[in-house]
Amino acid sequence: QVQLVESGGGLVQPGSSLKLSCTTSRNISSFYCMSWYRQAPGKERESVAHSFSLGVTNYKDSVKGRFTISTDNTKNTLFLEMNNLQPEDTAVYFCRAARFERGDLVEFWGQGTQVTVSS
Repeated sequence: QVQLVESGGGLVQPGSSLKLSCTTSRNISSFYCMSWYRQAPGKERESVAHSFSLGVTNYKDSVKGRFTISTDNTKNTLFLEMNNLQPEDTAVYFCRAARFERGDLVEFWGQGTQVTVSS
């Protein structure tokens, strides 16, 4: 079983920065895609950023230019650097790892880390 453990959330003021981490129990390069999702109170979970095994990344429009997804394969860790945080970024942030197993895409999720942006 794959385990994902997120950390780095917290309470910050608008305009601040945070860096989230997600450490996997497996070799991170074995995954097809590593992602960050978030879920705000009363809302559905939404994708924030993806990092694909071929080095391609993509982002939700509202975070482009502010958030950066990256990996450290030596530490099996996924990061999300978040700058100029705004109240609308408040959510529980989840790490997701996806890989193909016998032709099927299998997902693994972390437990989430709370990010609160408030003055």
